[in-house]
Amino acid sequence: MAVADSVPGVSGGTIAFLLGFYDKFISSVDDLLTGTMAEKKAALPFLLKLAVGWAAAFLICAVILANLFDTYVYEISSLFIGLTVCAVPIVVMEEKEVLKKHYLHSIFAVIGVAAVPLLMYFNPVTRESSVDLTQISPQLGLFLFIAAVLSISVMVLPGISGSTMLLIMGLYVPLISAVSAVVHLQFQYVPMLIVFGLGMITGLVFIAKLLRHCLEKYRSQTIYLSIGLLIGSLYAIVLGATTLDVPRPAMSFETFSILFFLLGAAILAGLQFMKKRAEKKSA
Repeated sequence: MAVADSVPGVSGGTIAFLLGFYDKFISSVDDLLTGTMAEKKAALPFLLKLAVGWAAAFLICAVILANLFDTYVYEISSLFIGLTVCAVPIVVMEEKEVLKKHYLHSIFAVIGVAAVPLLMYFNPVTRESSVDLTQISPQLGLFLFIAAVLSISVMVLPGISGSTMLLIMGLYVPLISAVSAVVHLQFQYVPMLIVFGLGMITGLVFIAKLLRHCLEKYRSQTIYLSIGLLIGSLYAIVLGATTLDVPRPAMSFETFSILFFLLGAAILAGLQFMKKRAEKKSA
């Protein structure tokens, strides 16, 4: 989940969905935040295991990606595309019984596809105004807080990743670089990262309860929207190179790497294999 959340493409929620524990994840988060004491105690061990693995993997990924993303942006983006493209049919197959009974709800998939280019079009960060997270200001703090609420909201939704949202808003590279810098004991980035963290906590409180309600009452609409967001995120990934500090051309057929695309597909195939094995053992 942490690897997925740290890179633009599929979300950690998608990984949880593909591995079969997404509903438990959402209900456990909601129980921990707003449930009874008994529900909190039941949810805590499960979420603690996830949190420890997620935090460790995310820090490792942040350090690695901060060094590699600029240099190998097209290869990494090709890998993200492989993950995303192959995730769509898996989500459809997992929820086919729900989806096939509500074809009219496919309009939510159209909304999801359209949302990503619209967000990129209204991106408040321009190439000429790069984000410096060492500069403390109310305007930057508010922007980071809102970006965090949005990114955590899509991060737990099975679909577009929070990193893709940050990529759209021009914050992906600055934030990944800031986390890597703090790991290397450069603490000037800490205040703005704290603001971002508070935004993530705020967003998680609201989105967990909302998603739990939507999955229980409006599951087909939610899954169609997730599929649309997954497809739409391909647009953001293709344009990912244009968001670098020194912008590079958007991905083309010449810069697309089929090898890394297949690697992304292989990763998802491996996850599905792990899920099948776990299901057989528990049967």
